[in-house]
Amino acid sequence: MALAFDEFGRPFIIIKEQEQKTRLRGIEAQKANISAGKAVARILRTSLGPKGMDKMLQSPDGDVTITNDGATILEQMDVDNQIAKLMVELSRSQDYEIGDGTTGVVVMAGALLEQAERLLERGIHPIRVAEGYELASRIAVEHLEHIAQKFDFGPTNIEPLVQTCMTTLSSKIVNRCKRPLAEISVKAVLSVADLERKDVNLDLIKVEGKVGGKLEDTELIYGITVDKDMSHPQMPKQIEDAKIAILTCPFEPPKPKTKHKVDIDTVEKFQTLRLQEQKYFDDMVQKCKDVGATLVICQWGFDDEANHLLMHRNLPAVRWVGGVELELIAIATGFNRWKDCAKVPRVDPRKAGKGMLVWSERSLLEPQKIKCCTLNNPQQFYSLWWWLS
Repeated sequence: MALAFDEFGRPFIIIKEQEQKTRLRGIEAQKANISAGKAVARILRTSLGPKGMDKMLQSPDGDVTITNDGATILEQMDVDNQIAKLMVELSRSQDYEIGDGTTGVVVMAGALLEQAERLLERGIHPIRVAEGYELASRIAVEHLEHIAQKFDFGPTNIEPLVQTCMTTLSSKIVNRCKRPLAEISVKAVLSVADLERKDVNLDLIKVEGKVGGKLEDTELIYGITVDKDMSHPQMPKQIEDAKIAILTCPFEPPKPKTKHKVDIDTVEKFQTLRLQEQKYFDDMVQKCKDVGATLVICQWGFDDEANHLLMHRNLPAVRWVGGVELELIAIATGFNRWKDCAKVPRVDPRKAGKGMLVWSERSLLEPQKIKCCTLNNPQQFYSLWWWLS
């Protein structure tokens, strides 16, 4: 490779043996593109079906992934060819729209490309081939609608949905527990689905994993799971008919936004500062008690002194709860809107969430390997299920 300049002084690069390289055109270019698509389909073909084999993929960071899911395999692959990238997009679209069949669509696309190559070799124009595929697609859809069987399902009749879910799990690594996992999945979806509008908000379903245990320990929890302990070990572990105050501010005195310095040269000044800080904590705890709150859920943390006061004032608290979990708790416990979750100086007794809180804490060495906090509301249940694997 060498650098040269034209008559106007503009640089251009001369590549070695460039004159020997030719641009593919016509049928040769079409065959090259078809070969790229067939190569991607050939990789996924051995992973199709219940007897399909898993693929072991290693990332540049050294992480190893074992899966037979088509979308996951293609996501992990480093693909440079543009036609192969279209196959990856096809699998991603199938996963986004349907959630299943990511391997099948790629394998079918590869088979269609293979048949199209034979037609191109016979001199048939690509547009005619595409029109033939569209006509065949319409005929296939009409036939599927003709042979399809409709079944009714509802909250009391979930067996058809369970059978459908078991079919999709047959080719996954969890197929040995497909019946209980299928029931868990169906119950979780139905608990957040609006059957009248035929709409499901899957964001209300959360999957949590814990290291240790067996696949059979997977459990469906009707409520909101918060993987947090009480801020003090002596606080009660179970609260019924709780009135919850959600705080989006730290349970501590405010800090100046500018640089500051405090000089303390006597014991009296130190005692004054300590009493002032203690009074601030007392006021914050009292404001939460005045609105009738029996549980405080804080987005941020608080220091040991505030924790000590909360324990002695019989006000259980949970700290460092994520914003997404706080929003779900706010909705489930009857808050009108997310901005009702106030800071301590603006706590309003009319905006305290009501619900039943059950805090269960069990060791990972016990058969029931669950450590969670569930908030239950009969009108607005959010199904979160815990997969211990």
